[in-house]
Amino acid sequence: MATLIKLDSARYPIGELVCFRSFFALIPVLAWVMWRGQFPSVFHTQRIGRHFLRSVSGASTMFLGFTALSLLPIADATAIGYAAPLMTVVLAVVFLGEKVRIYRWSAVIVGLIGVLVILSDYVGPDVEGGATERSGLGAIVAVSGAFLGAATSTQVRVMVRTESAATIVVYFSLFTSLFALVTLPFGWVMPDLTGFLSLVAAGIFGGMGQVLMTQSFRYGGASMIAPFDYTSMIWALTVSLVVFNTWPSQRMLLGTAIVIGAGLFVIFRERRLGIERARSKRAQTPTTPLN
Repeated sequence: MATLIKLDSARYPIGELVCFRSFFALIPVLAWVMWRGQFPSVFHTQRIGRHFLRSVSGASTMFLGFTALSLLPIADATAIGYAAPLMTVVLAVVFLGEKVRIYRWSAVIVGLIGVLVILSDYVGPDVEGGATERSGLGAIVAVSGAFLGAATSTQVRVMVRTESAATIVVYFSLFTSLFALVTLPFGWVMPDLTGFLSLVAAGIFGGMGQVLMTQSFRYGGASMIAPFDYTSMIWALTVSLVVFNTWPSQRMLLGTAIVIGAGLFVIFRERRLGIERARSKRAQTPTTPLN
């Protein structure tokens, strides 16, 4: 999806990309919903206002993310996006009152230092690594997108207590499609057949990604699934080299390694704490004697 968005961003405005991505994502999403027997109950909610606000945040994140892809090498945009889970830890403390101890705070600080290492690649006139599309503005947009992505994740953490994942995804796609449609008067470009198919494919692949990620959490815990998100860097580096003929600088790779290492530490630390809480809860539960 990201590869198609980056290719299409040279011809179509960001609002048009967001609209196609969101609307045609509904094809695999609704197919999945029907397969699970949740149609039309998936539309039932008593918190439409929360869905609207979550979609405003999520749509803004998508706009910024697609803009970053249009301005940066795909590997760089992916690497900066890894800051979002670290920022989520901070926002969860501020807005959800979650308790974070010194180990996770240390990991977050180290991870954000890694982000600064990546951003330092955009300071000064020199361009390393053979990249031809480095943009300071793109870096700022990518960081802003990561922050809004973290804010969106914080909202979703609250919403999943009362709303199903399918309902959240469906309303997000619908609302974001409408938000993006508002940009129609600001210079959409009529796509040719090839462009239309590419835009539709980006939406379908994006929807498939959402469905597969949601399904993965049905078969494994978050601490097991989350590390696989970092394998996206393998694909980003491959696409960057094969499709766009760019390779990230050593500084960017170093910063990415720091961010990924910090992110993995946070994930495994949360897993360990979850296991300890479960053991403590079992130990405090009185056992019923056999008759």
